[in-house]
Amino acid sequence: MLLVLHPFSWQRVRLGITVVHEAGHALVALLVGRRLSGIRLHSDTSGLTVSRGRPTGLGMVAMLAAGYLAPALLGLLAAVLLAHGRGVGLLWLLVLLLAVLLVWVRNGYGLVVLLAGAGGLFALTWWGSAQAQSIAAYEVAWLLLLAAPRPLLELLGRGRRGRRTSDPDQLAALTHIPAVLWTLVLLAANAAGLIVGVALLAPDLV
Repeated sequence: MLLVLHPFSWQRVRLGITVVHEAGHALVALLVGRRLSGIRLHSDTSGLTVSRGRPTGLGMVAMLAAGYLAPALLGLLAAVLLAHGRGVGLLWLLVLLLAVLLVWVRNGYGLVVLLAGAGGLFALTWWGSAQAQSIAAYEVAWLLLLAAPRPLLELLGRGRRGRRTSDPDQLAALTHIPAVLWTLVLLAANAAGLIVGVALLAPDLV
């Protein structure tokens, strides 16, 4: 929890959440038949996924909504894997995710971030002790679940400032549903994911 709340550590955690956010956009873009052009990660913890295809329709809506949902969904998957004793499997899944993203990253900073993340996880999974692997797997799961709602809370806190190109604003332009309502819906989904994830992980804390 402290890693999510403290300003210094949050910047590092937020970068990881951004990676998952952009991976969510990219995966759904491919699933709905769009052509993925590339992913960019920036030092201010923002990111951008560019795809080509029909600019309207359910596919576009799903792709835009996927970004803010991805961290909570991955956190839920992590909780399920840990509940079934698959912590090492979770770490290998993350290595695979980062390796796939390397194919699509289009800027130097993003490349460094993904290489560092994939390299660190690979080293931990290959050479780390069972205890270190277990601690890392649980930390990843908790961070994903706890951190997923915060970018949406920040978006609500900023009001209309700097939100013209946010995912909820783009969703609002496509669906004519207010951006604040989209933000609240996505936030509620993340909160639900947190509740379910805690229910899966909490028994292991006793």
